[in-house]
Amino acid sequence: MVTRLSHFFLRTLREDPADAEVTSHRLLVRAGYIRRQGPGIFAWLPLGLRVKARIEQIIREEMTAAGAYEVHFPALLPREPYEATGRWEEYGDAIFRLKDRKDADYLLAPTHEEVFTLLVKDLYSSYKDLPLTIYQIQDKYRDETRPRAGLLRGREFTMKDAYSFDYTDEGLDASYMAQRAAYERIFSRLGLEYVIVQADAGAMGGSRSEEFLHPTAIGEDTFVRSKGGYAANVEAFTTLAPEPIPFDGLPQPVIFDSPNTPTIETLVAHCNANLRAPAPGIAGPATDGATEWTAAHTLKNVVLAVKHLDGTRELVIVGIPGDRDVDDKRVEVAFAPAEVEAATEADFENNPFLVKGYIGPWSETGAVLGEESATGIRYLLDPRVVDGTSWVTGANIDEKHVHSLVAGRDFTADGYLEVATVREGDPAPDGSGPVHLARGMEIGHVFQLGRKYADALGLQVLDENGKLVTVTMGSYGIGVTRILAIIAELNNDEKGLIWPESIAPFDVHVVATGKDEAAYALAERLSGELEASGLDVLYDDRVKVSPGVKFGDAELIGVPRIVIAGRAAADGQVELWNRRTGEREVVPVADAVVKLTRR
Repeated sequence: MVTRLSHFFLRTLREDPADAEVTSHRLLVRAGYIRRQGPGIFAWLPLGLRVKARIEQIIREEMTAAGAYEVHFPALLPREPYEATGRWEEYGDAIFRLKDRKDADYLLAPTHEEVFTLLVKDLYSSYKDLPLTIYQIQDKYRDETRPRAGLLRGREFTMKDAYSFDYTDEGLDASYMAQRAAYERIFSRLGLEYVIVQADAGAMGGSRSEEFLHPTAIGEDTFVRSKGGYAANVEAFTTLAPEPIPFDGLPQPVIFDSPNTPTIETLVAHCNANLRAPAPGIAGPATDGATEWTAAHTLKNVVLAVKHLDGTRELVIVGIPGDRDVDDKRVEVAFAPAEVEAATEADFENNPFLVKGYIGPWSETGAVLGEESATGIRYLLDPRVVDGTSWVTGANIDEKHVHSLVAGRDFTADGYLEVATVREGDPAPDGSGPVHLARGMEIGHVFQLGRKYADALGLQVLDENGKLVTVTMGSYGIGVTRILAIIAELNNDEKGLIWPESIAPFDVHVVATGKDEAAYALAERLSGELEASGLDVLYDDRVKVSPGVKFGDAELIGVPRIVIAGRAAADGQVELWNRRTGEREVVPVADAVVKLTRR
């Protein structure tokens, strides 16, 4: 049946919503696709549901082609399965928790690994039942600290999540690659550019983890790639550490006065004004031959407060080269599932041996950080701080620093940590050359979960020898509503949305204009013929609406193929308007049907 705009549930807006931060948010609200209900929460209106359904259909077709079967779980789930896997605590404040009238705990599911696992455990018991891949398209809920950018970062969002079940590692590899290939087909059909990058598994757990990122300036993820083929998000990037340097014959540490130098910038300025030029190798090969002191010669010591799941709070000091900063996302991943924040003034007041602005891994008594005789605080180092490198850093004395402090000789660490910023030109860890930084938005993620969830929930099957073996799993997610927003970001102009034909809410938008009844009669007939030929038609049959308003709505709504029945209708002609190319032509109505139904 032809959809008539005079009866369709739609109101377009002429003004941008006040809270819109990005183009997709602005246009989807103005064009009547979504309406805000609260921070990061949106109602879906008929136009929005149509586009969403078309994206989901493409996903379903490719999931079927990959051998997956669709199921559907509730969003409201009991606490017990998530407690068994440890994720009830691991998610912290990131999930919505609630109680029923009997005081039982529930959550709005952020992901469904646990209940998928329990479903298979309930129904399958033999290796003959595997491999199995099942999936759902379901709303998820995460308590974002600051929901933003419309559908790109919301509290409620739609995901396709699939899970594979195998009883051998080789089987998991095959299932993983099948889903990975399906994702490539899905994004290609949706016209989305993507980069597959190595990723951190986060709270999902498991071993192999890859993200599908869409490169975009508004992306929240930074990723790196080299011309040699390496690609990873910054959280998963590993530093190519230099070789250790022999430190025989290097000068001994020297403490020097450094008043009013609590920052790297002031310390470097003081060194250049008061110390001789750095000796070769002072901070490793990267600074050989330097004629003046730079931030790369210094060792920055950052104090972090780590809040563990059991509620305990631990101070940790991280040493990184002074020409780099701490990357918050890398910190989050490095200490997950614990929460991390910068040390507070109260932390420094409660630990007087932490001399703010002058912290270092060594003291003149010979004690080093991490030892009870010094601070008792865990000390972790950037991988670039290898044995034999020499640094300028705090002396743990107010307004004093130390130079010629050699790693491995004068101080050691409790471990190494990847939290420093990744920079343009850093070497790729696989030796494929320098990396380049770019911004991207996650549109899909594939994991090899392994046996984490099966172990926790007791999912086992009998193998060929009648022996119980633990099932190994994969998890594969696609952000449906985020993809919709990204496609809207990519397909618009100053007038409104311009959807790709494959996911547009309608195949054709017919517009009748003017006061001549012939135009409406022709538009009515054409709409019926197009609908009968299998096209989904939106017909603007509003009589008391001006042509300018109708054209403005057509441009805003974004159906790429528009037909106008106007002045030429009396001659049996209509105007074809391609919003994607801007081409317009007047043709006989019979030709219009042929042109529009030709695929």
